[in-house]
Amino acid sequence: MHDQSSSAPAGKLLIKNVGLMLTGDLNEPIKDADAVFCEDGLIVEIGRLGDLDCEQADMVIDANGCALAPGLIDSHVHPVFGDWTPRQNQIGWIESFMNGGVTSMISAGEVHLPGRPRDIVGIKALAITAQRAYANSRPGGVKLLAGAPVIEHGMVEEDFRELAAAGVTLLGEIGLGSVKDGPTARKMVEWSRKYGIQSTIHTGGPSVPGSGYVDAEMVLEADADIIGHINGGHTALSTKQIRCLCEGCGRAIEIVHNGNEFAALFALRSAKELRQLDRVILGTDSPAGSGVQPTGILRLIAMLSSIGEVPAEQAICFATGNTARIRNLNCGFIEVGRAADFVFLDTAQHSSKSNLLESIAAGDLPGVGMVVIDGLVRCGRSRNTPPAARIPQILQHA
Repeated sequence: MHDQSSSAPAGKLLIKNVGLMLTGDLNEPIKDADAVFCEDGLIVEIGRLGDLDCEQADMVIDANGCALAPGLIDSHVHPVFGDWTPRQNQIGWIESFMNGGVTSMISAGEVHLPGRPRDIVGIKALAITAQRAYANSRPGGVKLLAGAPVIEHGMVEEDFRELAAAGVTLLGEIGLGSVKDGPTARKMVEWSRKYGIQSTIHTGGPSVPGSGYVDAEMVLEADADIIGHINGGHTALSTKQIRCLCEGCGRAIEIVHNGNEFAALFALRSAKELRQLDRVILGTDSPAGSGVQPTGILRLIAMLSSIGEVPAEQAICFATGNTARIRNLNCGFIEVGRAADFVFLDTAQHSSKSNLLESIAAGDLPGVGMVVIDGLVRCGRSRNTPPAARIPQILQHA
C-alpha cells in the first residue's frame, strides 16, 4: 500500500459505481459520470460504465456510491528529508497527510533543516539535493515537488539559470532569507520567471527566526507568482491590506490552515466579490509551530464552504484543479490525460446531513475511504478522518 516508487505503475484500472464525480474544475465541478478507466497511471476514459470502451482491467474498484474527487494538493509545505520533520521531530507526517486525502505537495522552502546553509553555493546545493531526493522517494506515494531555495543577498542571474538547468522549478518563500526589500525581490523574481522557476512570497508577520514582516506594498512590488499564506502564517495583515492584494494584482491567493482564520475568510470573500475564485489555492504551511495537520486541507475546505458560504464542490476545486492549473501540475482534475490521483469521499458516519456536499457545507469533515495515486491504491479507509459511511471495495486484482 505504501510503495515509495516514483514511477507510475503499469496496468489498467477501472473505477465504477461512483455516486458523485467531482472534477476539480471550478467551471464544471460535478460531471454526469459514474466510471473512470485508467491505464499506466493516467486517466483514459470518463463516463457512464456502459458507454466506456475499456478492455479487461487489471484492477476493478467498486466505489459503492462514494464520491470520487481528484487527489488533494497541499500548495504550501516545508519538508526537510524523507518523512521526518525536525520542526516537530515527527516521523511519518507526509504519509499521514496521504491518509487525509493529499496526493501531491509543493515545498515553499526547506527552511527547517538544522544548520540550513545561507551561502550561495550551499543554497543551490540544498535545493538541488531536495529536488532530487523527493523525486526519488515518495512517502506514502505522495508526489512532493521540492527543492525551493530561499533567496539571499548576493545571488545573481547566473545562479537562477544554474538552478533551473539542474531541475529546480520553485523558489522558497521570499522574506524567509536576507532579501526583505521589494526592489531586490522583484529583480530575483524576474530572473526566476525568465528561467521557468515559480515564486512564492511570505505574507504577514514573521513565522520563524530570520523571517520578517512582509506587507502588501512589498508583495505588490515583488510581484511573485503566489501570494503565500495571504491569511498569515500565523500573523495576518490587516483586512485593508489583504483587500489591496486581492484587488491590486492577479496572482494566486493562497489560504493556509496554519494561519489566521478570520483573515482566510476575508480573503475568500474578497475573491468571491471580485469574481476571481479561480485564484484561490490551499495549503497547510506544515510543519509549523502548531504542528502538522494531516486533515488540514479537508478542514480548510469545510471551513471555507460552511462559514465562507461557497458550495462544497467549488471549495474542493481550490485544493485540486485551481492549484494544479496555477502550479502547472498534471493532476488535480478528473480529466482524460491527467494523472490517476483520486480520493474516495463519503459523508462521515452519523453526520447530521444526508449527503457529502451538504455535510461539508455544514462544516463536517468527510470520511476518506480510499486514496489512489498514479493508478495505485495507497490506502483504504483513512486512519485520520472520521469513518466514512460507505467505502469502496477492490473487486478484482491481477
